Amino acid sequence: MAHFEIRDLSFSYASAKGKLSLDSVSFDIQRGEYLVLCGRSGSGKTTLLKQLKPVLAPAGKRGGEILFNSAPIRALSERDQAAKIGYVMQNPDDQIVTDKVWHELAFGLESLGCDQKTMRARVAEMACYFGIQDWFHRDVANLSGGQKQLLNLASIMAMQPEVLILDEPTSQLDPIAASDFLNTVRKINLELGTTVIITEHRLEDIFPHADRAVVMDEGRVIADDVPRSIGKLLFEQRNPMFTAMPTPVRVFYGAGAEGKCPLTVREGRTWLSETFPNGAKTKSLPEEKDPAETGEPALTMKELWFRYEKDSPDIMRGVSAEVPTGSLYAIVGGNGAGKSTTLKAICGINRPYRGKIKVFGRPVEKYKSSELFSRCLAMLPQDPKSLFVKRSVREDLSEMNADRDRVQEIAELCRIVPLLDSHPYDLSGGEQQRAALAKVLLTEPRLLLLDEPTKGIDSFFKETFAGILSELKRKGVTVVMVSHDVEFCARYADMVSMFFDGQILTTDTPRRFFGSNSFYTTAANRMSRHVFSQAVTAEDVIALYGANREALA
Repeated sequence: MAHFEIRDLSFSYASAKGKLSLDSVSFDIQRGEYLVLCGRSGSGKTTLLKQLKPVLAPAGKRGGEILFNSAPIRALSERDQAAKIGYVMQNPDDQIVTDKVWHELAFGLESLGCDQKTMRARVAEMACYFGIQDWFHRDVANLSGGQKQLLNLASIMAMQPEVLILDEPTSQLDPIAASDFLNTVRKINLELGTTVIITEHRLEDIFPHADRAVVMDEGRVIADDVPRSIGKLLFEQRNPMFTAMPTPVRVFYGAGAEGKCPLTVREGRTWLSETFPNGAKTKSLPEEKDPAETGEPALTMKELWFRYEKDSPDIMRGVSAEVPTGSLYAIVGGNGAGKSTTLKAICGINRPYRGKIKVFGRPVEKYKSSELFSRCLAMLPQDPKSLFVKRSVREDLSEMNADRDRVQEIAELCRIVPLLDSHPYDLSGGEQQRAALAKVLLTEPRLLLLDEPTKGIDSFFKETFAGILSELKRKGVTVVMVSHDVEFCARYADMVSMFFDGQILTTDTPRRFFGSNSFYTTAANRMSRHVFSQAVTAEDVIALYGANREALA
């Protein structure tokens, strides 16, 4: 039985001047199904998901119809929408409405008018099921991003919905927290029979377990099939969406292999074992070189200590690092470890009570604010919306630089020219990230700080973004990036540091760093480490596969 029946659905935003964000979308979603909705940023995924819960549907012109349990979804009361259709947003802070964890768990049930006995039982059950009991009485403001997202999911599941809709729920989570979160979602689908509809740019952990995958492009459905068939179809069509497929799929087709394509890391490991039963002759790629020292480091941090309140625990506990000029320096680590706090300390937003920060050899406190932030240092924050203060993207960019030609140049670089006349808040998460990046780049900084810059960005723009960073490095700009995107860091960073327990524990080149980790590493490394040494990207595995196949021929 179909849970949702989408029939010839079209939609255009009120400010879009007739441009369709959804164009003749038609497909069914079966009861109990696990469906992955994928596509590029701005392809219409979030717009479609919001149509499945009318209280969230944006203003605009809509055509076609959606049936929920065989009845028009617009006829569903707000109470039934809340009880039957759960929705987890991309940014956990957009959804939390109370101050305490246990208040948040109970809020939805209170809104539905549940009696106290039922409410207590469900709250206790969800707290135990999701492992929340240890922070049940904590303030929500003190939770990490991963804990907030888990709390959102638990609060929704307490209402026992029939459908769970998730819009890029792991975009702000570290790899381990993201994997745990998605495993919980899968468990909900398998054990409770809840219908799951999820959009994600990181497909490694969800694509193999989905019943179906629907691919969207420019508001249309371009593919609808089981995941293994989707990978083959996109490869044969040479569709750009193929670059978003899980690593085993990209490696298999990229290496020119034949037979059954592996979908999971485990299947990929088995495929490599069968291909090279006697091991590999060429086991590793040439050793990576450390970034060349070019005089004074762009950034020096020495023994930084910081806490938010006098009696609170230290967030930074002796942070020390040197960042070579003209390098891309990535910092990875768990949610709540103190990575973003460190970036804010470099900017002067957070003032360490001990330690020294030097920017281009000069103590940061010696800079005047206007001097520091005028073509010297700039930061892209984790929430791009915090940078938008105007009614259109064009106005926001012009605020940073009055030169129209320069604004147009940066807009083309970040691929936001079609979005210039849109309100920033009408953009998708990935589009907002690109617009915020453009605004920051217009300050022409020598030291660029990026907090989760690939969050919400699709695989296509990541390659463009990497090209932007490469061009900036060529011009002498130094980039310090905090990220949970280990695949991006492994492919493009010059050096990678692990942040743990309030300090930077270790720093190394990407291949040596990720090649030595068991869990905090890439899918390519987990899939191939028993055959190849320190292969951390799909390209690494493809290169070593090709070299060894030639040796066997």
